[in-house]
Amino acid sequence: MPPLSADPTLITPAAPRHDLHYQVWPKRLPRRITPPQTSLWHNLAVSALRFPDKPALVFFDRVLSYAEVVRQAERLAATLHRLGVRKGDRVLLDMQNCPQWVIAHFAVLRADAVVVPVNPMNRAEELKHYITDPDVKVAIIVADLASELARANAQLAPEERLAHLIVTHYGDAFDMQPQGQGDEAMPEAWREWLGTQHALPALEGGTVMRWADAIVDRGEGSEPPAHTATPQDLAVLPYTSGTTGLPKGCMHTHASLMHNAVASCLWGNSTFENVVLSVVPMFHITGMVSVMHAAIYGGATLVIMPRWDRELAGRLISRWGVTHWTNIPTMVIDLLASPNFASFDLSSLVYIGGGGAAMPQAVAQRLWEQYGLRFAEGYGLTETAAPSHSNPPDATKQQCLGVPFLSTDARVIDPLTLQEVPQGEQGEIIMCGPQNFQGYWKRPEATAAAFIELDGKRFFRSGDLGRVDEQGYFFITDRLKRMINASGFKVWPAEVEALMFKHPAIQEACIISTKDAYRGETVKAVVVLRAEARGKTTEDDIINWCKDNMAAYKYPRVVQFVDALPKSGSGKVMWRVLQEAESGAV
Repeated sequence: MPPLSADPTLITPAAPRHDLHYQVWPKRLPRRITPPQTSLWHNLAVSALRFPDKPALVFFDRVLSYAEVVRQAERLAATLHRLGVRKGDRVLLDMQNCPQWVIAHFAVLRADAVVVPVNPMNRAEELKHYITDPDVKVAIIVADLASELARANAQLAPEERLAHLIVTHYGDAFDMQPQGQGDEAMPEAWREWLGTQHALPALEGGTVMRWADAIVDRGEGSEPPAHTATPQDLAVLPYTSGTTGLPKGCMHTHASLMHNAVASCLWGNSTFENVVLSVVPMFHITGMVSVMHAAIYGGATLVIMPRWDRELAGRLISRWGVTHWTNIPTMVIDLLASPNFASFDLSSLVYIGGGGAAMPQAVAQRLWEQYGLRFAEGYGLTETAAPSHSNPPDATKQQCLGVPFLSTDARVIDPLTLQEVPQGEQGEIIMCGPQNFQGYWKRPEATAAAFIELDGKRFFRSGDLGRVDEQGYFFITDRLKRMINASGFKVWPAEVEALMFKHPAIQEACIISTKDAYRGETVKAVVVLRAEARGKTTEDDIINWCKDNMAAYKYPRVVQFVDALPKSGSGKVMWRVLQEAESGAV
């Protein structure tokens, strides 16, 4: 027999292996891919050439073909050019899921510009940052949010303000139906929200244009200039918060998003006949890349929901024969709890998965036993263009992040020594792949801190602690970063605290998490009031102010007044002490 030294596993028994997950790798898939070397715009253009009359977008009673989506995007791109948008300029997009979001997104790309997607729950105080930080001069927004953006704009210095605002109504994309007619009929509770015609706001120092005027056919010779964006050009600048300061823009190129759009199609067994339920928000990286871009690349039909409603979702899945549904687990839980669930036909579904929170084992088991569906949990961040990990659809593990995604090298390191830890031990999850962002907009120091070099590769530090099992599946074990996960929405305490300090009655505030029966976690504020406000300001006063000045998922649901916050010798607030006390109390 050969000497022991011939077996490298006997020389270094604890050496980490990076191929464990190939034991469960789908045999139908390559381990890495070579995506198209074109811009994201070409994905829509090619699908329109292949399937001009095929439904691209479905929104209540309205169906838009691929040819019509391209036509409207081309016209809007020409309008953006007339308004002064040039290559590399940033254009803000602020609306819930709707056809206009898709059209506007691709129009910005067609104009060689960069999409800045904004959470429509943000209020004026938050919106100011999304105008000034990316130097936005043109915004496309839905009418019920336009006054909030105009209010934010008016509070800025003249040189920082928007120059142009394009405003759409949700009703621009559908016909209001009589109550209760058809599977596509909107929930009655939405009719006022979606159907109200709002007056256009005044834009301080700028112009306002209606959507219909922005996509009007202006005849021959009014086409936008030639499309010149390359895979290496910036395509999207989504913002993500962190442990300190205001949200940071993540610089994503056409190439980084293209990789995960193509990879998501392959991973989910996609065909040209896919029908995709689009309810995860498109302003979020998952809804944008794994749902919208993947569907457009694959020539699929997107059935769009502006918000979650379990009855509408059940009807749409049944009516359109939805095959693919990416979601957050709370949506599945809610749908299964519908009193009308037995009337819904889920038999068309071939793929169901998502992330943001763990899927309860009992719910996953029910999906498998009743429908033969394995819920494929995944994991990723804004910085990784959604999935960096995902469960193979035919080899899922519950309560698990999955295995490293196509073309991805993921490892676990000691967060202090930055050395890899043995398989099974806890450490920080890092990942290297073509889907990683280029860095943080205008934040070179934050960019430098976010990456490390290992084995000659550039790895992104996730800030999440996890481990790898013997088959190469990754599991989250804890958080290295200070973050609250409320129904899949990430809430960063530092950002909430910064906003709360603007309240005239607040002297100090510390944000921690507290348990919530539905959201899993929710936001709690521990507050020290100014002396003159004590006895005059109530907990509800603080909550209501926060509700008016913060996104709905972000504002504190619980406020506790204290005389002082615990502090270290250097004067830093010891938030962990408060968090541990809260965790022990609940």
